[in-house]
Amino acid sequence: MRLVLLGPPGVGKGTQGRRLAVERGWALISTGDMLRDAVARRTPLGQQAKELVDAGQLVPDGVMIGLVRERTLQADAQAGFVLDGFPRTIPQADALGAMLAERSLQLNVAVLMQAPDEEIVRRLSSRWECPVCRRVYNSLSAPAKDGRHCDDHPETELRQRVDDTEGTVRWRLQVYREQTAPLVDYYRKHGCLKEVKSIGALEDVYGALSQAVAG
Repeated sequence: MRLVLLGPPGVGKGTQGRRLAVERGWALISTGDMLRDAVARRTPLGQQAKELVDAGQLVPDGVMIGLVRERTLQADAQAGFVLDGFPRTIPQADALGAMLAERSLQLNVAVLMQAPDEEIVRRLSSRWECPVCRRVYNSLSAPAKDGRHCDDHPETELRQRVDDTEGTVRWRLQVYREQTAPLVDYYRKHGCLKEVKSIGALEDVYGALSQAVAG
């Protein structure tokens, strides 16, 4: 199974995609995680990505396509994978289709996860991260045990990522509407689009996502 999760930042793609991948034995391919790792290691790509991400901009197609191509060739992705954060543009979607076709494969389904803008702003501006292990917490829905430190690294204070401040979140939503939302029509025309509302209890959202993938 080869699956793409679509939707604006903060809609729950990472949380729900990770659970789906673990339960089905698929690889979770998160371009955000790959980029943050490059930033943490201070690679040239990481430095370039940091400047773009901090400003709420997208990383160039060529960089993302290369990262995804390499990742989907790894052993754990052969049984299937869930893509979170890619594709974000029509050229990226075309490149994904082409790289799968080269292996006589195709994308099975693209799931659009949706939530109102104000809900997304509320969620993301409440998101905190451990700078050591990158574990993400949400002060509203999934707080750390003491509200300030990582559960796995009790001596480490949580930090808010620069791209999770309210102003940057609203800018990211605008970038999404302009550059990524067209993928909805792209995959609808290809006949593989499913839609899931990402509001309410996490279990309910996961149930709807599982049904969309199965159907």
